[in-house]
Order: sequence, then C-alpha cells, then structure tokens
Amino acid sequence: MPSIFDYVTASAIASYVTNNPSNNIPYLGATLFPARKKLGLDLSWIKGARGVPVSLQPSAFDAKATLRDRIGFKKVETEMPFFREAMRLGEKDRQELLRLQDNTNDQYIMPLLTQIFDDRAQLVAGAQVIPERMIMQLLSSGLIRITSDETRQDYDYNYGFAGSHKEILAGSAVWSDPNSVPIEDIQRWKRIINQDTGATITRAICTEKTWGYLMQHPAIRLDMNPVGGQNIIMTDELLRAYLLNKLKIRVSVYNKIYALQDGTTHQFFPDDFFTLIPDGNLGTTWYGTTPEEADLMAGATSAEVSIVNTGVAITTIKEPHPVNVESIVSEIVLPSFETMDTVFIARVAV
Repeated sequence: MPSIFDYVTASAIASYVTNNPSNNIPYLGATLFPARKKLGLDLSWIKGARGVPVSLQPSAFDAKATLRDRIGFKKVETEMPFFREAMRLGEKDRQELLRLQDNTNDQYIMPLLTQIFDDRAQLVAGAQVIPERMIMQLLSSGLIRITSDETRQDYDYNYGFAGSHKEILAGSAVWSDPNSVPIEDIQRWKRIINQDTGATITRAICTEKTWGYLMQHPAIRLDMNPVGGQNIIMTDELLRAYLLNKLKIRVSVYNKIYALQDGTTHQFFPDDFFTLIPDGNLGTTWYGTTPEEADLMAGATSAEVSIVNTGVAITTIKEPHPVNVESIVSEIVLPSFETMDTVFIARVAV
C-alpha cells in the first residue's frame, strides 16, 4: 500500500505545476524581464547612464590610441531577498487517504489528491507573484519595497531612477480633466527620452482606469472625428489604432491582481500611472540559489528538492514522528533594470 510519502514528493509537485496550463501564461513583467539563474544571492549589473553614442576623439597618425574611461556607466550591486513558505500534510490527511483507498476506485481518491496538489501549487503561484510585484513597482516608481509584519522583514531597493524621467501632473493637466492634453504630454515624454538617451519609445503600460481617461477624452475624440467628435463610438481597437498612428506607441492595459495574506486584493500595476518603455527586454529577473537547492538537492537527507520556473525550489521533507510531509517553496529573486534610463514614468491623475 502506498505510504503518505509516496504521494507528496517534490518531483510530483513540480510535474503537477509544470503541466498545469495556467503555468504557461506568463505575467507581463515576466515577458519584459526574462528569467535567468545565478549562483548565490549577490546581484550586480552595469547600468548605462545614457544610451547615446560618444564620438571618437581625433588622433594623429602613428600615435597610440587614447584610452576611454567607462564614463556614464555605473555598476549596481545589491543582495537579493529570500522568500520561503511551507505547508504540511499530516496524519489526519493520511487517514482520509487510507479511507478512500478502501474503495479501490481512483474516482474517490483523485479529488483529494488534486486538492492536496492544488494547495502546494498555490505556494508556487505565490512565488511567481513576488517578481511580478517587484517589476511593476519598478515600472511605476523606480523603487522596490518589500515588507512583512509576520516575518518582520523589510527591504528597500532604490534603483536610482532619474528624477528627470518622472513627472506628476497636477491641476487641469491631469488626464481626468477635459482641458488636459494627454497626446502632447506623451509626445513631450517621448522627446525627453530620445534627447537624453537616443532611445525610441514604442510601448506604454497603464491600467483600465487610466486607459479610460484616454477613451473618454474630448480632445482625442475630436481629433479622431473633427465633425462629430463627441458622438464617436469609442472602442479599445479604435483608440489603439489612433495611438499607434499618432504616437507610434502600443499600449498594454494591465489589470491583473494578486491577493495578500489578509485576503485583500491589489493590482500589480497601479491606477493613474502611464509608463513609457522602448522595444525589447527591459532587464532580467534574476533567481539566486536557495539554501534548499544548495544544501539539500544532493539527496543526502530525507528532503527531496525540485526546481521549477527557473529558480523556484520545491522541497518535501519526510517527518517520521508525527508522520508528516512538509512541502516548502522558496526563492531568491530580484530584477535588474539595465534599460532604466530609457523609461519614463508619469502619474497622470490623482
């Protein structure tokens, strides 16, 4: 008869998570900051202060080339934060499994096993929430703040985002005001990035609420239909086509949410922000080596470890007394932001 340890293993949970169709739908941040793995928890990257090319210096023939310092580049170093949470499958759960096994019919036991694996999969899903929250904080503030009252951990990461690449609109300039000029604002922000770095802004991120300011704005409606602008039947497709033709940008309306331990839900990207970004990857989501992966994966203990989603460690530990299986999900993760100087963050309403 299979034991409790035969059902809940790290490899079985990893296989369940990997083969779950929902795991194949990446968050927006994961597409902008692709995941990579590194050893340990130290993170460093070279950040270009400006993207414009610097002209070569003139030189005489038969003279040694002048050495150029890496002016305008800064090495950023920090330590990546650690996250870990666990669930326990106890003796009472095992008794329920035994009772269902007496039916010798998978249709009775599979629902309970599915529930057990779904619970563990939620820990892995929670691990995926962490880097997405970090990335969207970066893209809306240039900062990352991680805090937990329960574990008393508090991290602040200041990436040194340029103040000249941020703006807070006020008064009649906010996009919810019909007298505002959102198209001119976007054109101005694009020029700032292009003049400072040479980069061309081609994309933007906002929420449904912020998108609504553009959908309802009388100046945009009038520009789309000078004869009867206020009577135009605006759709998402019409506005996307207008912005692409007018500004050469594609806007991602991002409304995904996550939940905290207290049950409250929050958007990954905040309302009232409009962030302009260039083409291509913006940075990298770096995963470090967790203690479970570094010290338990060799198999010399009662623990079993499997890695999913580049750097999320799933660990199962057998406890003989009381008879339990503890499932632990852990990660060390932090995004780098090499293209930070080519991004513009605007707060367009209050």
